[in-house]
Amino acid sequence: MKLVFMGTPDFAVPTLHRLIESEFELACVVTRPDRPSGRGRRLTAPPVKLVAESCEIPVLQPEELRDESFIDRLRQYEANLFVVVAFVILPRVVLEIPRLGSVNLHPSLLPKYRGAAPINWAVIRGERETGITVFQLTRKVDAGDMLLQQRISIGEEETAGELYGRMKEIGADAVLRAVRELAAGKANPIPQSEGAVSRAPKLSKRDGCIDWTQNASDIRNLIRGTNPFPGAFTGWRGKDLKVHRAEAVQESGAPGEILVADGNSGIVVATGEGALKLVEVQPPGKSRMSGADLVRGYHFRTGEILA
Repeated sequence: MKLVFMGTPDFAVPTLHRLIESEFELACVVTRPDRPSGRGRRLTAPPVKLVAESCEIPVLQPEELRDESFIDRLRQYEANLFVVVAFVILPRVVLEIPRLGSVNLHPSLLPKYRGAAPINWAVIRGERETGITVFQLTRKVDAGDMLLQQRISIGEEETAGELYGRMKEIGADAVLRAVRELAAGKANPIPQSEGAVSRAPKLSKRDGCIDWTQNASDIRNLIRGTNPFPGAFTGWRGKDLKVHRAEAVQESGAPGEILVADGNSGIVVATGEGALKLVEVQPPGKSRMSGADLVRGYHFRTGEILA
């Protein structure tokens, strides 16, 4: 069976590797155009492109997926199936090309957490379990029939970034299983329940702003769920203090009040219910450091308010 793979970031790389190593013919890879990146704004190739080129697989990088020359080239490959991971929404003209359609990997147990940031929102909402879904692409985003699901537990201290790293590997194995079932004619697509849909919209910087009136558990989940992006932060002396890790402790006080500021034990901040010890923080323009190091370097005082 002949495949076309579509994807861009590092999340898509493990799936691409599985397909390259599989029994299937990978006709080409479609990815986003090279973009300026970093302080020097150097033109940088997507991770998927680097892998494809290292394996001498043809790469297409259209600016516009409806471009006629791109569509013509895609048709010429005569692929049976498109495999899509962390790419853009495909227009109808692309979806109609492969005989077996297109499959996509989504890092949630659909129909829960449809959208751009399912890993983050699962952690922010305090879920103890999430998963991956391989499903058939339709014109409606994240709404196609499901081919395969796998449940994944979320660790008590696990951040969104750490979960992301696990899920891209687990998801890659699942995609290969689903493709093999389709090739063998053994796939059993299951419709999603529209009544069970929840959303996972793209996160912006403001989503990481800590509201100290919330309880300690919810704030801790926000910190975990926005680590590493967009990052949780709190107002501190007119600037933003990033909070990368925190743990709940049994203290109480006015929300945002610094209850403990000690060069050995660190910083404890009151919340709407309970308190949080700031385990790892980052002042503006500085590297990450422990709460204790922050106290020693910046002279924190008990009674000071973070807001």
